[in-house]
Amino acid sequence: MITFKRLATAGIVLSLAPAALAQDLRMGVALMTTSMDPHWHNLGSNNGLLQQVYEPLILEDHTGALQPRLATAWRAVDDTTWEITLREGVRFQDGTPFTPEDVAFTLARVPQVQGSPGPFTAQTRPITGVEVTGPLTLRLRTAAPHPLLPRDLSYVMMLSRHLHAGKTPEDFNAGTAAIGTGPYRFSSYAPGEALTLARFDGYWGGPQPWTRVTIRQLRQDSARVAAVLSGDVDVIDRVPLQDLERLRRDRRLAIASAPAAETYYLFLDAVREATPFVTARDGGALPVNPLRDPKVRQALSMAINRDGIVERVMDGSGTPAGQLVAPGVDGAAPDLRPLPYDPATARRLLAEAGYPEGFAITLHGSAGFVVNDDRVLQSVAQMLSRIGVLARVETFPANVLLPRAGNREFSAFFSSWIASTAVNPLRALVATRDAARGMGPANRQHYSNPAVDTALGTALVTLDDTARNAQLGQAMRLAIADAAIIPVIHPANNWATVAARVTYTANPLGRNQAMLARPAEGKAPTSPSPGP
Repeated sequence: MITFKRLATAGIVLSLAPAALAQDLRMGVALMTTSMDPHWHNLGSNNGLLQQVYEPLILEDHTGALQPRLATAWRAVDDTTWEITLREGVRFQDGTPFTPEDVAFTLARVPQVQGSPGPFTAQTRPITGVEVTGPLTLRLRTAAPHPLLPRDLSYVMMLSRHLHAGKTPEDFNAGTAAIGTGPYRFSSYAPGEALTLARFDGYWGGPQPWTRVTIRQLRQDSARVAAVLSGDVDVIDRVPLQDLERLRRDRRLAIASAPAAETYYLFLDAVREATPFVTARDGGALPVNPLRDPKVRQALSMAINRDGIVERVMDGSGTPAGQLVAPGVDGAAPDLRPLPYDPATARRLLAEAGYPEGFAITLHGSAGFVVNDDRVLQSVAQMLSRIGVLARVETFPANVLLPRAGNREFSAFFSSWIASTAVNPLRALVATRDAARGMGPANRQHYSNPAVDTALGTALVTLDDTARNAQLGQAMRLAIADAAIIPVIHPANNWATVAARVTYTANPLGRNQAMLARPAEGKAPTSPSPGP
């Protein structure tokens, strides 16, 4: 079970003794950030990498706990007002001071970023006013009580009104605008290939141990494994499960593992009367989209053998998923268990819905976006075929899949979500889309359930933690019962490091950051000789 701390008031220790400040760090990761603009795409892999250059007011650390960052304190003055106290002496990497006016600028910029495939508006829309009250203080006003504002602020990285006014994502990608307050500064960026960073010696939290950080995208599992075995990189993420035990036995390497706060899910088109990738078994047109019928959606969910996927596809590295967040996360429904595998009942439900012979469907998904994504989706397709639903699979890179999903080009697509609180997937994935309120920004199938919206809306204005989590749990139950979005599994996170050089802090949020890597104590910073 994953357990997250609720709130911590002490900051993370970010600096090491000067004797350690003389090394480079080389990382091999499955996914590179899709932009250097911290407001372009609200994606876990993006946010983790970009937090090395930029910082939020409040940090959601690698455990999911809230920590002071650019803000040292925050408190609710009344039901609709939060007071924020900023850290003294913080400067951007060009020497520009960080001020309350920069916070106001940042919050105003987020909804102005055009063409974002995953905007941060869900985090900023509740804020209706910003009042600067002193050189280090400001007040944020909301239209209604918003107890989750500190958590929302942990997603939004701060920019400068002087440096970033009028800047576009292209300016950030070119490096001219890639200036933050973080411990590392921009050196170079090649989309889909590499990001290089240099230590920012003027960082308010003290200098980091790594002089230079090189992060290479190595999308292929075999390429990452070969790179760490040869010593070309010091750490890799997403260790291929088929190689995990072999690498664990290699004395030159160390494996760091943690349960993941991540859910793999299948999102169905439960809205449109006609959907593009569902037909009769013989390829002919159907009079109506069968995915609109709750019985059909329930049948598809019951056809998935989640335990079998964990055991056979994930080699035991994960757990079956019964909801959109991992167990132990704030707002999870404590009594919601994974739906049992029951193909007989699934076939009966299909017959009751008018599809005794089933139908045909194409499942779209990613390849290499998350661990074993294509293999998991292939397994789901095989399981659906056993109840008469002829399922074929088509996969794309994530940067192709997600925009196409946002354009509603698919009948069913497979993806994942990382969350440290249930409010995030509920508000982003299943809440009825409402751009003015920042609701449903990742609801790519335009799903809408008034009962879910009501429970979620109540939770968002409930100040008491226990009562709010109960409302979030109820919203989760309603969404899962409707089965328009079907949770499949929660994976585990694994990193491999060159033991003589680096130790790495495994984390539920799957973050790849130089701040989570430390030089191996008492060992020379040398690479291993090439392995077999």
